[in-house]
Amino acid sequence: MQEMSGKIALITGAARGQGRSHAIRLAEAGAYIIAFDICAPVEGIDYAMASEEDLVETAELVRATGAKILTYRVDVRNFEEMTSALDEAVSVFGGLDVVVTNAGVLSMERATDITQAIWDTIIAINLTGTLKTIRAALPHLVRRGGGSIVSIASVAGLAGLPFLDAYVASKHGVVGLAKALAIELADRNIRVNAVCPTGVADTGMQLGLRDDILAEAGEKLQFAFKNAFKNDLVEKSDVSAAVLYLTSDSGRFITGSALAVDAGLLAL
Repeated sequence: MQEMSGKIALITGAARGQGRSHAIRLAEAGAYIIAFDICAPVEGIDYAMASEEDLVETAELVRATGAKILTYRVDVRNFEEMTSALDEAVSVFGGLDVVVTNAGVLSMERATDITQAIWDTIIAINLTGTLKTIRAALPHLVRRGGGSIVSIASVAGLAGLPFLDAYVASKHGVVGLAKALAIELADRNIRVNAVCPTGVADTGMQLGLRDDILAEAGEKLQFAFKNAFKNDLVEKSDVSAAVLYLTSDSGRFITGSALAVDAGLLAL
């Protein structure tokens, strides 16, 4: 059964990693995909962003499922750019039902070393970019008579993780935004939830973690990053399964939740 048949889904940060995984999983379930990604370096972020070639590969993998996809190079910090691209995609596909705000960046440093520029960049992409994506999408969801928004947060949105101050602040904001919007948009039949994964394998973001800082921190602070299960990381598909559940009719009465895919990290 194709749970998302006839649905149209926007996914940001879709060129690789979690975003690509979410796009493929929703496409397998029958959705058409609108894929946004910056496909360019981000100043102040040390690890490489996805490339145009990555976005092309995502499109090929989605089409291999039998689904249709439109791709755009979009910076979630640019509301006008995002609105224009989304309006064009909706005019082609005929509507919008699902929004997955996945674009995000990470930087690890001690609080004494973080620069204002890095703080501003992380907040602008992770938190303000989430709001701008939702704002761009809302008129289309309202015209459709409702829909589902899932914001990819993190265990860092539910707990304090050391040396990730800006990231933790941004992800707490994402969770809070989802909860507030869930109440605000309920009368529009729009559900809003957050997914909060622990570390996820093979996304590129893990390259933003610094072994030198963690090694100096000692066992007590390193424990904040440990899962209850033996695995240090979950798979992208584990997070995508949660996204599918929350965006499909299976989760039709779930809104305002922060679903942890955390291998028990938050239980410790």
